[in-house]
Amino acid sequence: MSGTFVGMPAFPEAARDAVRDTTLRGNLRHATHTIRAKRAKAVAEVSDWAALREAGRRIKDHTLLHLDRYLEQLEAAVTAAGGTVHWAADAEEANRIVARLVRETGESEVVKVKSMATQEIGLNEALEAEGIRAYETDLAELIVQLGEDRPSHILVPAIHRNRGEIRDVFRSRMGHWGRPAPQGLTDTPAELAEAARLHLREKFLRAKVGISGANFMVAETGTLVVVESEGNGRMCLTLPETLISVVGIEKVVPSWRDLEVFLQTLPRSSTAERMNPYTSTWTGTTDRDGPRVFHLVLLDNGRTDTLADEVGRQALRCIRCSACLNVCPVYERAGGHAYGSVYPGPIGAILSPQLRGTGSAIDASLPYASSLCGACYEVCPVAIDIPEVLVHLRERVAQGGPVTREGNKVVLKPAAGHGAERAAMRAARWAFRHPGALRAGQRLASRTRRLHPRTLPGPGRAWTGSRDLPAVPPEPFRDWWQRTHGGQDGAR
Repeated sequence: MSGTFVGMPAFPEAARDAVRDTTLRGNLRHATHTIRAKRAKAVAEVSDWAALREAGRRIKDHTLLHLDRYLEQLEAAVTAAGGTVHWAADAEEANRIVARLVRETGESEVVKVKSMATQEIGLNEALEAEGIRAYETDLAELIVQLGEDRPSHILVPAIHRNRGEIRDVFRSRMGHWGRPAPQGLTDTPAELAEAARLHLREKFLRAKVGISGANFMVAETGTLVVVESEGNGRMCLTLPETLISVVGIEKVVPSWRDLEVFLQTLPRSSTAERMNPYTSTWTGTTDRDGPRVFHLVLLDNGRTDTLADEVGRQALRCIRCSACLNVCPVYERAGGHAYGSVYPGPIGAILSPQLRGTGSAIDASLPYASSLCGACYEVCPVAIDIPEVLVHLRERVAQGGPVTREGNKVVLKPAAGHGAERAAMRAARWAFRHPGALRAGQRLASRTRRLHPRTLPGPGRAWTGSRDLPAVPPEPFRDWWQRTHGGQDGAR
């Protein structure tokens, strides 16, 4: 996975700088609170939401368990419908395939509908190196591209920008990429949207090649599905003569009946809508409508390795709704850039270290970018137990152990900087294996409780710098139980 923001420090350092940015925090607080309030209202309308959530979880788990079969079925269906399927093991291979396909058309420009997979592999940069310019057409992605910025949210990549900042970006940068912003442009939403529409319209009408991702792929028919709110996706998917879709292999679902579940849960969890304004589906090619040439690039890039992890694989259920970001107290304060990945927030904290490995400082720190409050699990429409995976990955970082990387079993060494944590865990393990020593330690702690400091010294100073040290009770639970119940387990 190549989608690391070059030069990014570990999460704690990046977050420390982010929380000092009062404008950023204000933008994030307003946006996330608004989105999650609307989502809660939309979800409350559905009486069987819990059943839909469970159905989504089961469909995803079943599909991942039989992923090889459904991918082969998908390839056969796409091919039968007139499309061509390409398999990409990693980012480099995917970029090479797409660049070759664009060059074969003789074009030097492409239009794109928002795709996290292409951001993950750094496709725009790879195309630029080949002399091909890619134009983002999603409004938020356009803002990010014009501002030479980075996305900070899965659903709303420019969530860290306010209207005044967007106006300034349009005024100063639109002319470098095509039609300039209108004279006297203000920061009213209608004017900003109209400026983007006029800027993009000429690109839609000129482009011969479109590049997309997909929210879902239906194995039984070879159909791809994109849901969006602006109509830019519909333009990219229908006007160009050649369409290239780059999609992660985990996006496949077995049937249209399975797709129906996600077309209910995704809109409500993401944009708080009953249904997305634009739901586009396409199956192969036809002479009567849409692109005449269709290529599907199926991307692995660490997904098979993630699938080999029985605990971590549930991250591949993700349907990219971003609900977990909007309820996360850490994301709200630190913002998306601090995660050093196109996948920010709670889902990014468990997905990026699995797709990329934990060898870098940023990836080794991401499993710790959470308070483990569990809010992310409560809102996830496919019931990904993000706290469970975070703890699992923390153990991997601190202790090392066997993992699968590039299809091979390897043994990771413990990451640097976790010696104190490992020592504490070893001490705890020894104590729990020796009940007598544990009991003696508990009694000693209770009898000396008045002497305990309010903060920890040494390595523990950072931990107590932002939280209170729990008070030790006057007596251990076992002593209290013995005194009040006389050791009778059946006493009430």
